[in-house]
Amino acid sequence: MRKKTGIAVILFAGLFIASFTPFYTDHSGQTQPGRRERKIQQKVFSQILSFRDYVKDSFLLEVSREKVDTLMVRQTFLRSRLLFKTFEWAAMYFAADLTERLNGVPVQEIENADLLDPSLARAIDPVGLQVIEELIYPEYDTAGKKELIAEVQYLITNTEYLVAYFAGHELAGWRILDAAKLEVFRIIALGITGFDNGLSLNSTEESAAALKSLRTMLSHYTSRKNKTALLQDIDSAIAYLRHHPDFDSFNRAAFITRFANKISAGIAQLERSLPGPEIRYNRMLKQEAGTLFDAGAFNVDAFSPGPAFHITADKAALGEKLFYDASLSGTGTRSCASCHRPELAFTDGLAQHADIHDPAKRLKRNVPTLLNAALQSNYFYDMRALTLEDQVRDVISSKMEMDGSMDAIIQYVSANKGYRSLFAGAFPASPKKNEISADEVANALASYIRSLTKLNSRFDAYMQGNEQALSAQELNGFNLFMGKAKCATCHFIPLFNGVKPPKYIAGETEVLGVPASLADSTLDPDRGYYDVIGIDSYKHAFRIPTIRNINKTAPYMHNGVYETLEQVMEFYNDGGAAGLGIHLPNQTLPEQNLQLTETEKADIIAFMKSLESK
Repeated sequence: MRKKTGIAVILFAGLFIASFTPFYTDHSGQTQPGRRERKIQQKVFSQILSFRDYVKDSFLLEVSREKVDTLMVRQTFLRSRLLFKTFEWAAMYFAADLTERLNGVPVQEIENADLLDPSLARAIDPVGLQVIEELIYPEYDTAGKKELIAEVQYLITNTEYLVAYFAGHELAGWRILDAAKLEVFRIIALGITGFDNGLSLNSTEESAAALKSLRTMLSHYTSRKNKTALLQDIDSAIAYLRHHPDFDSFNRAAFITRFANKISAGIAQLERSLPGPEIRYNRMLKQEAGTLFDAGAFNVDAFSPGPAFHITADKAALGEKLFYDASLSGTGTRSCASCHRPELAFTDGLAQHADIHDPAKRLKRNVPTLLNAALQSNYFYDMRALTLEDQVRDVISSKMEMDGSMDAIIQYVSANKGYRSLFAGAFPASPKKNEISADEVANALASYIRSLTKLNSRFDAYMQGNEQALSAQELNGFNLFMGKAKCATCHFIPLFNGVKPPKYIAGETEVLGVPASLADSTLDPDRGYYDVIGIDSYKHAFRIPTIRNINKTAPYMHNGVYETLEQVMEFYNDGGAAGLGIHLPNQTLPEQNLQLTETEKADIIAFMKSLESK
C-alpha cells in the first residue's frame, strides 16, 4: 500500500497572482477574453462533466451492485482516472484545492501548518481516487463495500464543486500555457513514477491521456510553421508511452530526454511569443524555465521572508565570513562550519554532533547538508522553521548547538571595523545606518547558505543533453529509482528532496519507522514533526531530505543510524519499520518488500552517487 504525508507552505505572492485573471485587449481598447481561450475553457468544462457523469453512471453503479465484479470495478476505476487526466492540467493549476479532493494523497493533510502557532493546524481526512485505489488494490475486500460506495459518492460531490468553478471561469492565454508546461513537469516528476497510482501502476497510459489532452489544447496556439515541431513531439511521446506500458521496465531517462524536455521547451517558446501582459509570480520553479533541468531553473529566494531578504553577492560574502567565525557561539569555540564541513557536503560525518558544553553528550539528530538547502520549504527534520533565517536564529540560540545570542553577536560585530564595513555594504538600505540588526545577521548567514545551491552534477549534465555523462549502470539505477524502487515518489526529481512538483511550494514528510540502533529492531523514540504539530498521524514523521551529494553525507537518517548506502537500501527494500518487525500503524513508506535484486540495489546506489555537485 502506498501512503504519503504532506504539508503545504504557501507562497502568498504566488497565490495572489494566481487569483488574478488578465484579459486580452481588442483593437477598440476594450478588454475581451480570447476566442481560443473560451474554446479551451469550454473543452475543459466538458471534460469535467464527462468525468462526473462516468463516475456517477458507471463507476458508482459497479461498486453498488449486490454482487460486485472486482474486474469491472477496477476497469471503471481505471477509466475514471483516465478521464480525470484529461483535465488535470487545468484543474490542478486553476483550482488546486478543489482538485486535491479528487486526486489528493491518501493520508491526512495539514491545514494552517505555516502559521506561527502550530496549535491552529488541523488535519483534513483524505478523499478521492487515491483513497479509492487503496480499497480495491491489491485485493478488494467486499467487507469495505459501504466505505467504497461512500468514497465514490464523495468523488461525485467534490466534482460538482469543480464543475461550478469552471462553469464561469475565464482562462487567460499565458496561464493556459503555463499550466500546460507544468503538466509536462507533473508527468515527468509524478506521472511516470507511480506517485498517484502506486497500486494500479497505470502510469504510462495515464501520462499518454494527459499528453493527448494537452495536444488538443496546444493546437490552438500552434501555427502551421511550428505545428510539426511541438505537436509531433507530443505525438511521438504518446506513441512511446503506449508502446512501453510495463511500469518496471519503462525507460524514464529516454522518455524525458527524447520527448518530455522537448515538449516543455516548445511550450516555453510559445509562452515567449504570446502577446499580452507579462505577469510574474513568486514560485521556486522559475516561470521562464523551459525544462526542469535548465541551469538556474530554481529561485533560491522563493522561500525567503520577502524581497528585502533576497540574496546579493555582498550579503553572501558577509555570511560566509560569519559562517566560519567561532565568536558567534556562546563559548567562542564553535562556528557553523564546525558542524557543516564543506568537504563533507556541509555535514560532519557523525551520527550526531557533540553538545557544545559536554563532548560526552550528543545532539538529538544528524546534521543535514546545507547544499541546496535553499530549495526546500521547511527546515530541521521536524519542519519547525519556515525560513533559513528562522533556522539560523534557532541554531544560534540552542543551548546544545551554539549557545549564543543575537545581542552578543551584534555587540561583537559592531565593535569590529571590518564587520561594520561589510554590513554597511551588504545592507545599504538599512533604516538605521549605524546599527546592525538581528535580521541582518540572520539574513547574511541565510544568504550564504542560499549561495550553496549547486544543481550541476553529472545527472544534470545528462538531462541537459550530454549523453555521455552517465554510465549504463547509472542510467539503469535512475530508471529503477524512478520506477520499481519507488524512490522518486518521495525524493522528487530534479531536486530529489520532498518539495512536491510541479509548483514546488509544498514540503512533505514521511513516516519510515527508523530504528534506534542497528543492534535491535526498536523504533527510534524521536516523534519528529508530531512534537511540532500535535497530530497523531504525524508521529515519527520527518522532513524528506535531498539525496543530492549523498555519497558525502553519511551516516544517514534523522538519527544517523545507517552508516552505508547499502544499509539504507536494505531498509527501504524490506519495507521500513514493517520489514524490521516494528509495529507502526501510521507508517507511510510502502510496507511490501520491493523485491530488488542485489544488482538493482547496486545500480540505484551508483545513480545516487552521480548526483554529486561539482
